[in-house]
Formats: sequence, structure tokens, C-alpha cells
Amino acid sequence: MKWKQFRLKTTTEAEDIVSSMLAEFGIEGVQIEDGIPLTKEDKEQMFVDILPDIAKDDGTAYLTFYLDMEEDAKKILSDVRKELKDMGDFLDLGECTIEESETEDIDWVNNWKQYFHQFYIDDILVIPSWEHVKEEDAKKLVIHIDPGTAFGTGMHETTQLCIRALKRYVKKGDYVLDVGCGSGILGMLALKFGAEHSVGTDLDPCAITATYENMEENGIGKDQYEVMIGNIIDDKEVQDQAGYEKYDIVAANILADVLVPLTPVIFSHMKQGAVYITSGIIDDKEQTVVDAVNEAGLEVLEVNHQGEWVSVVAKKK
Repeated sequence: MKWKQFRLKTTTEAEDIVSSMLAEFGIEGVQIEDGIPLTKEDKEQMFVDILPDIAKDDGTAYLTFYLDMEEDAKKILSDVRKELKDMGDFLDLGECTIEESETEDIDWVNNWKQYFHQFYIDDILVIPSWEHVKEEDAKKLVIHIDPGTAFGTGMHETTQLCIRALKRYVKKGDYVLDVGCGSGILGMLALKFGAEHSVGTDLDPCAITATYENMEENGIGKDQYEVMIGNIIDDKEVQDQAGYEKYDIVAANILADVLVPLTPVIFSHMKQGAVYITSGIIDDKEQTVVDAVNEAGLEVLEVNHQGEWVSVVAKKK
């Protein structure tokens, strides 16, 4: 199916109000391109694994939108141009030019693949299903990851912090719980490090699907890795299903604001002496998580940093 594509050049100052104007004309899903650097709050909320290079901010923004070929694109575009002219009387819209072209349907789900290629985390090779293990990597620990729409390729600093901690603390025969399992990478690597059984929980149905698909790619059966959907913080059914005083390792690569209420809850799921590995903590929230860990009765073992991100590792006394 073909679409008419329109790319509107404006200013970063005006991009929000222009987007709102387009929405008023029934144009939804506007794609915004600008060079505004991500704030700490953006990074904390986005948890982006695969991010293309962003150009330097020069005050220019491009708004791309699409119209069905069967729609009256000429009428809609005329209305948009008239509104832009009126808005230009009181707001700097920049050049305010609109480039027009045609495009085919885009496979949004698979489009990210152009950015994701095999890479290493120390001596671990992370590789997608559409690439092959090189001969020189045959003896490396290999994990196949196709994240799809779920977080956790291993590229993000927070995931790498968790992986390195798991490698240090997982022992043969351990039971591991991953809260917010995403693509399933942590639970699967725990098994490869020697754990006997992994359990993953997540709120997003896409994460459950992605985890099962990645398990299949890695030859991991459902008897080794159990995945459940729900919020272990306040869902008694999920808490009961996960089990109490059962886990040698609990990993939680989640935002600091979620780790705070999670930590006292997860205490009851840990065995005596169990290790709690947290990440997803932007650096200015480090003390908040350390305080929550201490208040829950856990002993902090180490605090590790990578870039702006922090991992706090603790132990159940």
C-alpha cells in the first residue's frame, strides 16, 4: 500500500505546537526529528537499547506525517498550510517548507534490525538470529537475542551491569528471579552461567512473547525458564506463583522509582544469603536505592557504575 509522505521543516521551539495543530486536522503519529540532547529524565524513562546517532542541535526540527492515498490529501495539506501561515504571525516557524513524496508500507516491527548487530560483553557474544557466529568466536559463550519490541539486547549500560554481576554471583544449581525480564536475556544468561532454573516476570505481553522466542533460539525449554505476566509488587497471584524464600539470585533492571517499592516485597522471595542485583538507576538516584535496600534489611555488597548508570548489589542477611 502506498502513502503520501510529508516532511515539514520548522524549529525546535515550534515543534510541539505544530504537532498539536496537525493532530487537530486528524494527522496522528507524527515523527519528529531534532537534535535536542536527551535529558537525564529522558534517558531514565526511555531505557533505549538501540539508538542511532543524533545530529547536533541547530534549532531545526522535521515533522514527518503520512496520509493514505485515498484521503483528500490536497484538501488537508491546504488547511495545514493556511494554519501555518496564521501561526507564523506570532511564532517563529523557521522555513516552514513541506516536502512531498510517496512511500510504501514500512515494517516498523523489524525496521530496528538495521541498527542491531552482534557484539561482545567481555567474553560473551550477543548475536541476533539473522547473523552467524564467526569461526574465531566458536568457543565463546554465545547468546542469541532478537529483542523485537522488548527491552534487553545487552547493549544498554544497565543490562551490562546486571550481566557482569550475574556472572560474579550465580552458582551452579541456583534459582534465579528476573523482575522485568524484557527480552529474557538475564534469565537465559543465568542458566548459561550455571543456574538450574530461572523465572521472569514482566508487565508487558510483548516481553513474554520476546522471551519465549529467544528461549527457543537458545535451546532453552520452559522447564528451565518460567515466564509470567503481572506486577509482583502488588499482585498476590504473581507473588504466590513466583514462590517465597525460593531464590538464590534476584535481578531487577528497572527504574529507581520502581525499585523502591519492589525491594521490601522481593525480600520474602529470597533465600537467606540470597543476592539482590539491581540496575536501571540513573546516577543521581543511587542513594535513593541504597537507602531502600538498607531499609528492607539487606546488606549492600557493592555499587558499580557505567556511564550515568548505577547497579546496587545487596545480600539478604
